[in-house]
Amino acid sequence: MAGVLRFHVSSSKNSVAYKSVTKQSFKRASVIRCATYTPKKRYTIAVLPGDGVGNEVIPIAVEALRLAGSLEGLELNFEELPIGGVALDLVGVPLPDETLKRAKQSHAVLLGAVGWPKWDDHPKHLKPITGLLQLRAGLEVFSNLRPIRVFPQLIGSTCLRHETVQGVDLMIIRELTGGIYNAHPRGFTTNEKGDEVGFSTESYSSSEVDNIARVAFEIAKHRRGKLCSVDKAAILEGSMLWRKRVTAMALDYPEVDVSHLLIDTAAMDLIRHPKQFDIILTGVMFGDILSDLAAVIPGSVGLLPSASLGHSGPGIFEPVHGSAPKHFGKDTVNPLAAVLSAVMLLRYGLKEEKAAKRIEEAVYDVLDRGFRTRDIHTTGTILVGCKRMGQEILNSLDAKVLASNGSLVYELLKINNNKCDIVK
Repeated sequence: MAGVLRFHVSSSKNSVAYKSVTKQSFKRASVIRCATYTPKKRYTIAVLPGDGVGNEVIPIAVEALRLAGSLEGLELNFEELPIGGVALDLVGVPLPDETLKRAKQSHAVLLGAVGWPKWDDHPKHLKPITGLLQLRAGLEVFSNLRPIRVFPQLIGSTCLRHETVQGVDLMIIRELTGGIYNAHPRGFTTNEKGDEVGFSTESYSSSEVDNIARVAFEIAKHRRGKLCSVDKAAILEGSMLWRKRVTAMALDYPEVDVSHLLIDTAAMDLIRHPKQFDIILTGVMFGDILSDLAAVIPGSVGLLPSASLGHSGPGIFEPVHGSAPKHFGKDTVNPLAAVLSAVMLLRYGLKEEKAAKRIEEAVYDVLDRGFRTRDIHTTGTILVGCKRMGQEILNSLDAKVLASNGSLVYELLKINNNKCDIVK
């Protein structure tokens, strides 16, 4: 990965440098160098650390991807690009054309977070979040997958009863590009009393609902075969159409048990009885709220990854926790959400299940050995910072690299006239 990229501002002939933040001093895994050994597959990953703690957790996720890929014969090339507040400081827009162009050319996008207090009071087009919305639109991703799983090692980290959360494994599938966040008309006006009015339109088209519902049904039939659609059909016309279309599509999936809940009831049941859910299908705003609420179940938003996918092209994989300005620079944030987002990148973006499982196993190993960041720390476990937690994950992967390389080198030596070595 290049240490510095140069971005050209359209209104100027000058260029500005963008320095990489993912070049960290993490211990690298052993790598085989051998004349007859070549990677089975090559992928390009667009890396967008963005703002705040994205710059602390994404380097760890990148190294985890690199190490897991090396075990499976994958050559992963990482290209770091600016987005959000970093891009605003760099070139004056939250999503540079060059970032979107290169993201489209990649096989997957690994995103950290966008948002920073500096930009909170700026016009909407000059807010970091606009860059994320533009990236989603540019890559045409419409389905957002947010798994909620309780690690058995972290039962003590949740504030809920252990019997309530034990064994929870659900997924919130959220429509991403329609609904009240994206529909028009929207804006500001003045009413007949002279009061300023802000308004947004809550609407869904049949094709938008059908697209996300089909994704949810397909995933449900390969899980436990249960799908709960969440809406506000008692009041909102967009939700009325939503329920109508989901009910119609259920006829094509007789193997999936379908139910419907209003958003207020769903929010209550999600916390009271989370084990009843397998797939929760919902719209952009309700999904945003429910997925953050669901962080209570495993014990921390620092454990929640996500994937944003379209019909084709690269997906976006990012931790749910945002830029967390209060934690930035303190080495306290949990990197597991970013690392688990890397797992989703391999699993859903590249279809490299073996590499995905290697990172998952490393996460389990680190938790088994008792390492915890502040958000999931309990009595009797080892309190560490973000960097140490990341290093322990890489150490676990590194140990597996060494073990695997030992047997692989033996085989390569036999066919390559002893011209192989292992390097750090």
